[in-house]
Amino acid sequence: MSTAALSQTAAQRPIRGRRYDNYFFGAMVALIFLLVVVGFARTYFLAGLFRAPLPAPIIHLHGALFTTWILLLITQTSLVSAGRVDIHRKLGMAGFLLAVGMVIVGVLAATNSLTRNFAPPGLEPLTFYIIPLADMFLFATLTFFAYRARFDPAAHKRLILLATVALMDAPTGRPPFSVITGRPHFDSIFCYLFIVLLIGYDLWSTRKVHKATIWGSVLLFVITQIRVPIGFTGPWHNLASWVQTVAKG
Repeated sequence: MSTAALSQTAAQRPIRGRRYDNYFFGAMVALIFLLVVVGFARTYFLAGLFRAPLPAPIIHLHGALFTTWILLLITQTSLVSAGRVDIHRKLGMAGFLLAVGMVIVGVLAATNSLTRNFAPPGLEPLTFYIIPLADMFLFATLTFFAYRARFDPAAHKRLILLATVALMDAPTGRPPFSVITGRPHFDSIFCYLFIVLLIGYDLWSTRKVHKATIWGSVLLFVITQIRVPIGFTGPWHNLASWVQTVAKG
């Protein structure tokens, strides 16, 4: 193959990525929406949202904010697909402020669950407390860097996707998904499936894995693997017990 032909082929690779980005990321957002609806259908969506029998007002606010994030994600993806990047960018600041509120409320909701001694089967409350906090750390970190990369569309959309994926162990840790994720170390299996799909898409569309995919996926994988072992340690139990005492007081 001639040098000119090689150059033409190389030039076409990113174009193929841009051409199919809307389809791929739209499909990922649709899959996330489906998982959220199915995971929270029984306890939240079909139970009447704010009329749902949730244990505390902060949990209602938590559910409302996180649902709003998913709806905003659908809106933003649709705007890009429609070529309305101008509106997408205007909504971006609202999305960043929403993310900040989600992190604050997420920590408060996790602490409220700790004070009620809530934990899924297989974990005690002091150990479980680290899981939502780790989710908030991942979401906050990835969203922050996604905001910094807002003028780099390829990096931005990948980091936003991974930030949302970091929250997926909440809906997928419930029935009917709990049949698969019933063990503490399996609670992020759906997150890893999203990572595999993103890496596969990068390789197909550009013949390389985007750097945002690499470091975002590594961060997500490492944190989700070490959080439960840390949660079983004495120092973490001491910290969680202190938080529980202060929150109850």
